[in-house]
Amino acid sequence: MNLFRSEEHVRNWSGFKAETEQGINKLSDVVALFSGNFFTRRLDPDYASRVQDYLMELIGILKGMGPFWQPPEQ
Repeated sequence: MNLFRSEEHVRNWSGFKAETEQGINKLSDVVALFSGNFFTRRLDPDYASRVQDYLMELIGILKGMGPFWQPPEQ
């Protein structure tokens, strides 16, 4: 993961690939992703029994981050 000051800096980065432009997200969106139950509830005793619910929540967050982050269709 790379952090940049602005989208302009991302596009000026020597490693930037135009086909990955849809994957550019605000830091607040990435924080929301990693602040979800899938990551924060791992030490709960009932985590294993609820992981499917947490995964569905994570997928919902990913869907809001744009087409680049969409999970593959089943």
